[in-house]
Amino acid sequence: MDRYINTPITKETVREIKAGDYVYITGIVYTARDAAHDRMYNAINNNEKLPINIEDQIIYYLGPTPAREGQVIGSAGPTTSSRMDKYTPTLLDLGMNAMIGKGKRSPEVIESMKKNGAVYFAAVGGAGALLSKCIKKAEIIAYDDLGTEAIRKLYVENLPVVAVIDCYGNNIYER
Repeated sequence: MDRYINTPITKETVREIKAGDYVYITGIVYTARDAAHDRMYNAINNNEKLPINIEDQIIYYLGPTPAREGQVIGSAGPTTSSRMDKYTPTLLDLGMNAMIGKGKRSPEVIESMKKNGAVYFAAVGGAGALLSKCIKKAEIIAYDDLGTEAIRKLYVENLPVVAVIDCYGNNIYER
């Protein structure tokens, strides 16, 4: 089923999304990869404030290439999600409702998704140049010293993803 959603993504919206749905996202999405996840995880463990309010947000596992002249962002393809599995349950416990990446997730992440009511979307790997056309604004908001791995706030319009694992644990990779 095709679904068009706006961010922030609420628990109600998450419950309506089923594994296999084609979803088009419009609104604010945050980016973070390994290094940013590690910093956020350490901040949480040190009782420090996160640089973003994670509640009801979508994190896109993305480290874009530099933007060419006249572009908002460079190639914006997904990063392998399993690299964030160590950190994901903690962020889900804090209210993050969705992630965008590519590849399988660990059993621990899937259980945490079911417990917290979250969804995992896949973006098409290898289509970063095409995906970047859905990104209308991009700004670094935290950890700028990480370069491409800094946390970015993106405004996206109809970013195409597939619901791979829904909040009920249905997983199209396992079908």
